[in-house]
Amino acid sequence: MPLRQQVVFLALTGLLLLVILELVRRRRLRVEYSWVWLASGVSIVLLILRYDLLVRLTEAVGAVVPTSTLFMLCILFLAALCLDFSVRLSTLTRQVKDLTQELALLRHEGEARVEGGAGEPAHAAPEERIK
Repeated sequence: MPLRQQVVFLALTGLLLLVILELVRRRRLRVEYSWVWLASGVSIVLLILRYDLLVRLTEAVGAVVPTSTLFMLCILFLAALCLDFSVRLSTLTRQVKDLTQELALLRHEGEARVEGGAGEPAHAAPEERIK
């Protein structure tokens, strides 16, 4: 890779890493997510400085040009990222459903008390009221 390209790509990657760190500092990006982006930035720097690693990887997977290997790696990264976000979204969906059910039970219990009904005892644990 020509030196000029290396300098430009290293500057852009350095800027990306600084943006990631600034987002974490301003609490716009959680630390638990930042490691993925920092690791990808460091990987980009590694591939820029050691282009021969990408060439060797291209030969190992049987690709013709390093760009196709790079695209394959990017697609795998995006697929893993989508899978991770899907798992997190599923967890959050389940938590929202559980909280909604608990809120409905608490509202029902509160309305029953206001109307003078018996309702369920207030000392019952939320898990017991949901089941």
